[in-house]
Amino acid sequence: MSMNLPTPRGALTPDRPLDSLTWLRVGGPADWLFQPADVDDLADFLRDLDPQIPVFPIGVGSNLIVRDGGIRGVVIRLGRGFNGIEVEENKVIAGAAALDAHVARRAADAGLDLTFLRTIPGAVGGAVRMNAGCYGSYVADHLIEVRAVTRDGRQVTLKPEDMNFSYRHSDLPEGWVLTEAVFHARPGEPEALHAKMTAQLAKRDETQPTKDRTAGSTFRNPAGFSSTGRADDTHELKAWSLIDRAGLRGHSWGGAQMSEKHPNFLLNTGGATAAELEALGELVRRRVLEESGYDLQWEVIRVGEALDNGDMA
Repeated sequence: MSMNLPTPRGALTPDRPLDSLTWLRVGGPADWLFQPADVDDLADFLRDLDPQIPVFPIGVGSNLIVRDGGIRGVVIRLGRGFNGIEVEENKVIAGAAALDAHVARRAADAGLDLTFLRTIPGAVGGAVRMNAGCYGSYVADHLIEVRAVTRDGRQVTLKPEDMNFSYRHSDLPEGWVLTEAVFHARPGEPEALHAKMTAQLAKRDETQPTKDRTAGSTFRNPAGFSSTGRADDTHELKAWSLIDRAGLRGHSWGGAQMSEKHPNFLLNTGGATAAELEALGELVRRRVLEESGYDLQWEVIRVGEALDNGDMA
């Protein structure tokens, strides 16, 4: 794609393969990958960038399938300069590139409870964007405000009500880039908070394929009623149980597989393409709908262009 781009202070790389930047290790190239030096560099770049050129921010790629044809436009990835973590009284201020686990640990060191973040894969920007949650706590429960750069280069501050949070979702205009989040947290004893997180990690490792190449939970847990209006008799219906009930635990398609350990985890067993991963996910959705009437919704974000190679279902 031929583009006349602004000249930033940060790194601007053409035709950058994205497979190495996602946990599933799949995906074609971005037309351009921009890694801004700081927030002013990001704002200046977006202000001067042709508004017709699409922009897609990525974090550490923990919840992402980039399709094999890659992404048209500019992919923005925040790194150093955006990963700071500061504590002020009962507040934690974290850059969008700070890893969720690091934020939880730093907060615990200071006697603040953000332990729900410890087992959430990825970075703060993605956690806010997806209203990530665990153990009954969600980003929306702790967020004071976020800072972002708009598609036209303005630096803005958003309150939780501006984000319109819902389950695994927030409203953020296309092309806006989150740069920092401010959380409030309850006080706790550092030793007890670290012990709590150690127990959470042990439970996660026991039940989830943490040693495999995954993107976290593949599908959202559905509401308690199917498309046929049938109520489920469990308190909170789990996507993994529907996949299991459909006989798809361990099911594979090319190099893609639903985990034997936790069937709501989609694995790259070594040589999967993005098309194989997505095709297996769509197969699971069809089978679950046929078997139980529930229409599973993707939690993993899928972006970019597919290659016309016949792999897709």
